[in-house]
Amino acid sequence: MSGVTIAPGFAPDEGARAARLFWQAFSAKLGRVLAPEDKALRLIESVLDPEYALTARDDSGALLGLAGFKTAEGGLTGGGLRDMAAVYGWFGGTWRGLVLSLLERKVQPGVFQMDGILVDAAARGRGVGTALLEAVIAEARARDLAEVQLDVIDVNPRARALYERVGFRAIGEEELGPFRHVFGFARATKMSLAL
Repeated sequence: MSGVTIAPGFAPDEGARAARLFWQAFSAKLGRVLAPEDKALRLIESVLDPEYALTARDDSGALLGLAGFKTAEGGLTGGGLRDMAAVYGWFGGTWRGLVLSLLERKVQPGVFQMDGILVDAAARGRGVGTALLEAVIAEARARDLAEVQLDVIDVNPRARALYERVGFRAIGEEELGPFRHVFGFARATKMSLAL
C-alpha cells in the first residue's frame, strides 16, 4: 500500500497511542475482564513491549497500526501479576490474571507466533492490515522459521478472511465453554501459514 511504511517497534512516547489501538482492537474480547477502560488502558500501556511489534505509519509518521508477535524471549503483551495488581489491586489483579491465562499461547520451536494485528479504525480498509501481515511473514522468514501461527476468534470473520486471503489455513479450534460469557466469543481457530 502506498503511503504506509512498516518498521520495527514504537517510541516510548507512543505507548499511550499503542495502548489505545490495542484496546480498540481487543476491547470486545477483553473488555469484561479488563474494564473499566481507564484502568485497562493504564495496564496495557504498562505491559506493551515495542521490541515485539512491527508498526505501520503514514507519510507524516503517525502510527496507523501495529502487529505483535511472541518469541521464547517475550511478546507484545508482557507483564505479570505485579502489573495487574498495580492497576486493579491484588484481588482484582489475581482473578483477572487467572482468567486471562486461559488465552495464553506457548511458543513452539520453529513457529513465529503472531500476537495480534491492531489497525486504527480510521485506517481500516486501506491495506494497513495486509501490509502488517506481510511484514510479519517477512520477519518470520528473516528469522528462518518454518511457520507463522495465529488465533482468530469466531466473532471476527473480517480478520479470518484477511488471513485466508494471504494463505493461512485452519489447523485447530478451541471452544471456550462457559468462559464464552466472560470473553464474548465461543471459539478460537488456530491458523497456520507454512513458509
